Amino acid sequence: MSFQPVLPFSGVAGWAFLQRTRDAQQAAFDDSARIQRETTYFRERIGAVETAEDLVSDRRLLQVALGAYGLDADIDSTFFVRKVLADGSQDGSDLANRLADKRYLEMTRAFGLGDAAVPGTTQPGFGDRITAAYKSRQFEVAVGAQSEEMRLALGFGRDLSAILKRQSTENGRWYGVMGNSPVSKVIRSALGLPASFAQLDLDQQLKGFRAAAERVFGHSDVAQFDAPDTRERLIRLFLIRSQAQAGAQTSRGQIALTLLQGAATQRV
Repeated sequence: MSFQPVLPFSGVAGWAFLQRTRDAQQAAFDDSARIQRETTYFRERIGAVETAEDLVSDRRLLQVALGAYGLDADIDSTFFVRKVLADGSQDGSDLANRLADKRYLEMTRAFGLGDAAVPGTTQPGFGDRITAAYKSRQFEVAVGAQSEEMRLALGFGRDLSAILKRQSTENGRWYGVMGNSPVSKVIRSALGLPASFAQLDLDQQLKGFRAAAERVFGHSDVAQFDAPDTRERLIRLFLIRSQAQAGAQTSRGQIALTLLQGAATQRV
């Protein structure tokens, strides 16, 4: 049985507890039998993988590979995964470059199973790097089983930094945020924008994001959230607003239930 993260509180209090205990909880999670079994298998066999077909034909290897990039849900989409990895990433027309989800681009570049002269899988330390990312992501998944908001908060800094590394302009960085659903949700919620905001045209979202960031934080560039203090403030706002929204939904549900019960009583 895997170690289950301890999360005794919700909201900001829960976030503070998780930050204090993250290292100890992550270590306990990493030492669990399932994680040890999966990562040992990956490290021992990934060096022999030289093609996309080699990877997708071994479900256990593919599980760790996808899990390291938060792509666990695609484990059964082997044809798609094979196509992305086999195409490579050096040509602008390659599928990895055309996908809105840039996690596949990061994975394709790292594994080098398409157009790289030497596959990344054969490089020293590759297995250790991927399994370290896998452990971190799987801990977040385990936390998410108790609180999706905490899972999003845990991965926010890493995912935002990856976006900022890829984009050099302010607008480009915002478009990168829009292409990453978890990061977009944290920022959108923290800025007080409704869930329906994500359905707007991208140019309209850009204007809305910039205006809201300027209003709440005094600056329109998403790069400001890479600074630890500003990022922490953003995450706390996200958790506070999420908790308030959940409370409001619960209250509306209780009111509706009371009205239904009252109506039922009158009919009796």
